[in-house]
Amino acid sequence: MFIDYAKIKVQSGKGGDGCVSFRREKFVAKGGPDGGDGGRGGDVIAVGNENVNTLIAYRYKKLFKATKGQHGQGSNKTGGDSKDRYLEFPLGTEIYNITEDKHEKIGEITKHEQQLIIAKGGNGGRGNARFKSSTNKAPRYAKQGGNGEYFELELVLKLMAEVGLVGFPNAGKSTLLSKVSDAHPKIADYKFTTLAPSLGVVQVGDYNSFVMADIPGIIEGAHNGKGLGVQFLRHIQRTIILLFLIDMNSSDPFYEYQILKKELHQYDPYLDKKPHLIVLSKMDTIPEEDKEELLNILKNEFEIKLHEHIISISSISGENLNILKTQLFEMIKEINK
Repeated sequence: MFIDYAKIKVQSGKGGDGCVSFRREKFVAKGGPDGGDGGRGGDVIAVGNENVNTLIAYRYKKLFKATKGQHGQGSNKTGGDSKDRYLEFPLGTEIYNITEDKHEKIGEITKHEQQLIIAKGGNGGRGNARFKSSTNKAPRYAKQGGNGEYFELELVLKLMAEVGLVGFPNAGKSTLLSKVSDAHPKIADYKFTTLAPSLGVVQVGDYNSFVMADIPGIIEGAHNGKGLGVQFLRHIQRTIILLFLIDMNSSDPFYEYQILKKELHQYDPYLDKKPHLIVLSKMDTIPEEDKEELLNILKNEFEIKLHEHIISISSISGENLNILKTQLFEMIKEINK
């Protein structure tokens, strides 16, 4: 099950208390202070794991605690430090502190084995041996260990892909992804077949590749939560390039493209300004005698009104798929420069 949002609570460990103790040895009537320090409490640490792709581990369990440090002991024995608590997150996870009505971003996990301390353990308290001085040779007090930190966190997963597929339901996004990559999304001839984003690695030649994400279909009003709404729009934000997929059988492909751009802009004003390609899909469903005339009409409409170029493809016949992959890779390479 794909889960891209969760709320959890984290509690780091309390530091161990310092010890009040005095030497008790034969022939030593009044031994000096020998109370040891307490150990450090455990941190709660977020760790990136490229093999994890969902937040489902945080859907049902809500509280994650580190243990406390051990107390100091006599004979200047320091208490043991507690083990840290590690929480594994998929790459692309953003972590927000929502304690006390805050909504503050702590950080994000973008690399494998990246570590981020999200709740720091308390320091160990100092034992009474630490407080001995020329004026106080027998201190009868020690310091308590520091308290751990408690936070309520919001976890938001945004998939990390170079290319994001954007289109209305049943535009052929899943079919395209399955043909150009190693992904196997569910495919059927009805709306909202895709209920979770899918990632696929697209191979370009022998040595080059990029990651493409199939985002569940957008409909008019999606930015307000209509249809699948904002549940998946967030995944488009991390992509480098948007690939708008328009069904050739649509009654008005030009209008569909304008709606998609509008929905993206209303969700995030920067989204519709990303580099993009417009692709007309399902060319295999158009009769051969009508293809050239229909394509010319649409190309002229996009170029004259919006100064946009379009590519026509068929995921079934493979028409222009290699051209599309190469063009996307060249765009990514140029942007990364």
